[in-house]
Amino acid sequence: MKTPRFIPLLLLLGGCLSLQSEEQKAEAAEKAVLARHDELMAQMDHLYDLRQQLQKIPGTDTAAAGRQRRALLGAENAMMFWMHHYRKPADTMAVEGRLAYFDAQQQRIDSVASLFRTSQDSARLVLAAGSSAPSSAQ
Repeated sequence: MKTPRFIPLLLLLGGCLSLQSEEQKAEAAEKAVLARHDELMAQMDHLYDLRQQLQKIPGTDTAAAGRQRRALLGAENAMMFWMHHYRKPADTMAVEGRLAYFDAQQQRIDSVASLFRTSQDSARLVLAAGSSAPSSAQ
């Protein structure tokens, strides 16, 4: 039985479609990493504001406030570190390599997000405790 001539063409076309699909996965992975970055950047001012509040509110436990200010600063520094070390891989890099890179970057930026969340939550608790504490100057 003779093989039709278009079968190799279909196999080649199928290979191109799967490459395009992998390319789209890499693009989507990059967009997800950068979207998380943008989301966190929008919170940077809030980290600064919380640090300032912790420094100014009377009645807060100064040791706890100091720890929380350092935690907030640590979250900011983690973001700056991530930004300074993120490098978009070259388009000529194999798709598998780009996907692996974006996966690792997603894990790193998710760790930064965790620092943001925990440092902000802890700072709010210290601020709430400080604002509800009775004033000693009566």
